[in-house]
Amino acid sequence: MSIAFKEWAIICEALGAGTQSIILRKGGIHEGREGFSFKHGEFFLLPTLFHEQVARTRLPAETAIPVGKPGEIEVRWFAHVAWTATITELEKALEIGAYHVWNEEVVRERFHYDEAPGLHLAYLRIYRCEPGWSFAEEAKYGGCRSWVTIPDAPARTRLAPVLPDKENRTRSEALRIALGIETGLEAESGAT
Repeated sequence: MSIAFKEWAIICEALGAGTQSIILRKGGIHEGREGFSFKHGEFFLLPTLFHEQVARTRLPAETAIPVGKPGEIEVRWFAHVAWTATITELEKALEIGAYHVWNEEVVRERFHYDEAPGLHLAYLRIYRCEPGWSFAEEAKYGGCRSWVTIPDAPARTRLAPVLPDKENRTRSEALRIALGIETGLEAESGAT
């Protein structure tokens, strides 16, 4: 079995297209006493569907929500967490809009959700699963939780980076500078 992170289908597509390299998360209802954390350094992206997701982004209204076959979940993307940060100032969260496609309202809602204001950010290196694979949709993949266990990818699955190394490094460094976080190769060694 493998670990998957549940994210809006439209965000999975933005990550897979290289349009976005971060996840901003507050946590789901079922995250437990400790709350949300990026507790896995690598995971597959599990796309979730709801009709309003395009309207909650800065994408054009005509953007199609990727929908797989009815009754199946398709996995096409794998993520490696390069680094994480906690954003404790709303202004900083709003200033990094160029690094994601969520609209300002979503960022504000997530920031203020729950008792303690703030957001968890993960900078991801995204890989395309070649080929992608599907499995039956079941109730155990639903609910308000971020992490789920899914069937393993077929043995023939290969991972191809979405962004070239140089572009990925440049984007990561620029985001770190925007957030006021230490930059350099030693800072890229893993999740913090």
